[in-house]
Amino acid sequence: MERLPDLADLTHAEKDALIHLLWDWVTALRQEVVRLTAEVTRLQGEVAHLRGQMAKNSRNSSIPSSAEGLKKTKSMRKQGSRPPGGQPGHSGSTLKQVAQPDHVVDHPLPEVCDVCGESLTGQATTEIRQVFDLPPVTMEVTEHRIHALRCTCGKLHRSEFPPEVTAPVQYGPGVKAQAVYLTQHHMLPVARTANVLADLYGVPISTGTVQAMIGEASERLAPTVARIADAVAQADVAGADESGFRVAGKLNWLHTAVTDTLTWLGLHAKRGKAAFEDFGLLYRLKGTLVHDGWASYRELTCTHALCNAHHLRELTFVHEECGQAWAKRMIDLLVSAHHETVAAHGQPLTALRIQAIRTHYEAILAEAAAANPEKPASGRRGRTAQSVPFNLYRRLRDHADDVLRFTTDPRVPFSNNLAEQAIRMPKVKHKIAGCFRTTEGAQAFCIIRSYLATLQKQHFDLFQSLIQVFKGNTPQPNFSG
Repeated sequence: MERLPDLADLTHAEKDALIHLLWDWVTALRQEVVRLTAEVTRLQGEVAHLRGQMAKNSRNSSIPSSAEGLKKTKSMRKQGSRPPGGQPGHSGSTLKQVAQPDHVVDHPLPEVCDVCGESLTGQATTEIRQVFDLPPVTMEVTEHRIHALRCTCGKLHRSEFPPEVTAPVQYGPGVKAQAVYLTQHHMLPVARTANVLADLYGVPISTGTVQAMIGEASERLAPTVARIADAVAQADVAGADESGFRVAGKLNWLHTAVTDTLTWLGLHAKRGKAAFEDFGLLYRLKGTLVHDGWASYRELTCTHALCNAHHLRELTFVHEECGQAWAKRMIDLLVSAHHETVAAHGQPLTALRIQAIRTHYEAILAEAAAANPEKPASGRRGRTAQSVPFNLYRRLRDHADDVLRFTTDPRVPFSNNLAEQAIRMPKVKHKIAGCFRTTEGAQAFCIIRSYLATLQKQHFDLFQSLIQVFKGNTPQPNFSG
């Protein structure tokens, strides 16, 4: 910067010029301060956002625990609320001796004493130990023969093969059921399933044959799964969820709709409205749908209930990472209300108690509103970005009835865990396989998994049920649940 001249030596015109120059400098500096202040504010917001993203985990957000690697996070469950081991009422599976063993091996005493040499006489006591093991398993081949004989009158008489025996050599329902059971329920890859069958039973089976068995099961079960979808659509309360699913190298979406006793899964290239329309299930639902609040579910005309497990995680983030005390009070209120509904054993809470919960809820929301004023419109297109605490507060405020639906309707669960659980095992299958190579294979998985998950909820023997499926006698679940 140039050295300023002595003011006493300047003329009036030079003094005026100097004043204008200084004014221009001050104006420029003010503008730079305003720009830098705005830049600092923006960067502080970015830093806060990034810190929030880094702080998110399966405990305080919707990030799945599988995405956290080896990082250990603190459970939301209170210590001592569910101690390790079998829970009260659990029947257990302890090995017990049986009255009629398949084989008995006697280990006789010596004839004489090894100390004195006298003969051992008298009544011996007996101690029993039993060993449970699997017998050697080998392939069993059943040969079917038909016969032909021509009568003296000229007519040829010919016996017939059973309807299920269609080829000179083929696998029976037990092998088919085993292949489907391992791949679709226990999530083994097709190649490993073929190896297991070869190693355990000496079954020389190819991956293509296993795939064909899966396709046959899907075709046989499709009508039953269609009935499951109809039954879910008619339920008083259902849960829905969706998750990304890679098929043939492209992103697809796995959709689920469930009740306490029914599970339905479907695959679609789209996540929202287009999938709902093609499936038709959710559009037919007239009861209450439990979901995570995603916008596409909001367009459905049914009654809504929001998953409070999501809210507890988000409230934990707002309390622990943003330092807002109202979030902890909301957690305590929701958890306490949930315990009340559980203790009511399916009976509705009293109107007075429901009103007390709602009053407390609205008082906490008032605290949240004071702590999180809405940012004014920025003048840019679209909605102004708001903070994480404000967005959560707004959802809890705008959809309070749906958040507290579990307090007013005892049929409605506190969370959407049933639907999330239905997604979990297919995601395990997806992670093991990387992706499904064909759309047909993924759709077959959805059909078979819908059937098996439903039967599991209703305590069917899955393996024996699959054997009956391949025999043409598909066991039907209870559709009224």
